[in-house]
Amino acid sequence: MKAKKIKEGIYWVGAIDWDLRNFHGYLTQRGSTYNAYLIIDEKITLIDTVKAHFSKEMFKRISDVIDPSKIDYVVSNHVEMDHSGALPELMEIAPNTTIITCPAGEKGLKAHYKKDWNFKIVNSGDSINLGKRSLQFVLTPMVHWPDNMLTFMPDENILFSNDAFGQHLASTARFDDEYPFDIIMHEARKYYANIVLPYSKQVQKALIDASGLNIKIIAPSHGIIWRKHLSEIIEEYKKWSSNQTEKKAIVIYDTMWKSTEKMAYAIQETFEEKNYNAPILNLQHNHISDIMTEILTAEYICVGSPTLNRNILPGVAAFLTYLNGLSPKSRKAIAFGSYGWGDQSIPKITEYLKSSGFDIVGTYKVKYIPDEEDLENIRADLRAKV
Repeated sequence: MKAKKIKEGIYWVGAIDWDLRNFHGYLTQRGSTYNAYLIIDEKITLIDTVKAHFSKEMFKRISDVIDPSKIDYVVSNHVEMDHSGALPELMEIAPNTTIITCPAGEKGLKAHYKKDWNFKIVNSGDSINLGKRSLQFVLTPMVHWPDNMLTFMPDENILFSNDAFGQHLASTARFDDEYPFDIIMHEARKYYANIVLPYSKQVQKALIDASGLNIKIIAPSHGIIWRKHLSEIIEEYKKWSSNQTEKKAIVIYDTMWKSTEKMAYAIQETFEEKNYNAPILNLQHNHISDIMTEILTAEYICVGSPTLNRNILPGVAAFLTYLNGLSPKSRKAIAFGSYGWGDQSIPKITEYLKSSGFDIVGTYKVKYIPDEEDLENIRADLRAKV
């Protein structure tokens, strides 16, 4: 296990999770990394740690550079255990280490680990001197926990960005010019859509706070380090955080006897007629986190389900619950579905979509099997509304 040099005296010493496939209900087909960064200076400093069961991997990488017991400072940018899990073991190896964190970080670490470690509390604008270099801190509460903060090294122009700009992506490559850019950007988009999206207002503030920094490298807590495509990922974060949409309509559905599916395709065809990018996504075959990645830039969200036991199909209910928690803003929505003796699915879907803050622009229901006249009625009504 070797450390990876980022710049002279600065190393990636994290861990690669090749097997991770689910992260809080978010499908991670490409695994992930837990990024920790080692700075060799008069004060030996580690920025974040890794998940607890990856601690040996991290310590082997640190030991490739220096004895871990010589670490003077640990900067805790985030309390969540994929960032702090190896901290208890580190504090046993280096008990005199000082943990640098924000007020909420100290509170969170004490609540998690029940230890009264040596804490140094910092706030936005504070800095510490490491010797030849220094670190500056920017608190970014609720991006995406109360304790989140960014750490900037002005001497090397490196932003240790915590969860911002991250991706769940396992790779032996460490930099964005060593790996296919389209895959990195897709995973960054998916990460934002499934983790960061509810906190877009806070992201906008964090982008403003960081705009005065002369950033040459962005080193996130997950995935690839940005050193070539900084302008691209920063522009995308600006777009995503401001809820900018494209001419795009996502049609999401589940079906029992293909009746709701027929309605879904009629809706999708109508959007295509209007020159919309209109992916159609069957919940039986598409994971909710991949669907959210598509929704991130969509103007319309169309959701369909038949009625089942006076309710909606379980896969649709799960998706709508997940969507409600992430709640992209300023979107238009359509509810649709077929039914037999009870048409309860449409009001249920509509209720979910309204509670997510969407503007309901259409509802379509058909009893039993839609014929061509039913489908053309849907098309005609939708044509008039789009």
